[in-house]
Amino acid sequence: MLRERKPAMAKAPERVTIALDAEAAKLFREMRGELEISQSELMRAALKFYSKHRALFDTVDEEKIYAYSDLLSVGEHIILDIDHWILFLSFIETHPDKEKFWEMHQKVSLAHAEEFKQKNHKAETVLRRLELCNLFKLSKTSDADFTLLLGYDIPKKFVKTEVEDIFSKMGIRAEVREDFSKLRVKILP
Repeated sequence: MLRERKPAMAKAPERVTIALDAEAAKLFREMRGELEISQSELMRAALKFYSKHRALFDTVDEEKIYAYSDLLSVGEHIILDIDHWILFLSFIETHPDKEKFWEMHQKVSLAHAEEFKQKNHKAETVLRRLELCNLFKLSKTSDADFTLLLGYDIPKKFVKTEVEDIFSKMGIRAEVREDFSKLRVKILP
């Protein structure tokens, strides 16, 4: 004889009480209003999002995210595939007017130096900002010594010229030495 199964009753939602500081409470109210959803819906969505992307939150450098957002939102920077970047630099080196490119590159570098100088940036801050442009990976060995890991040999001249021109215009004395696929920067007193 077959028994009839009774449908499972929907379980009542679990109630949770949380305390928010003033900043979090303000964000909560703003998001709830912008999204036009209930408090419960907002909390469920936030928890699900965090749970799904937890690994991202553990590995993300918040300062870099804000810096990338700043660089890209103004429209003065782009994201460029590394193969295209290497292709452009390789082409420039074989172009008959390549010296004109290097003159123009120097003018752009000097404009960047002016901007960094107005913001009163120190040498390390400048290098970290250029690192955000993905020109190199920065390794700091001491307060005055840095290694710029390029990954490729081709961008070495571009990066070296930019760093030297920027530091020179800012009045920062630095020695930039070439290594295989890296540059070594020593800030001089």
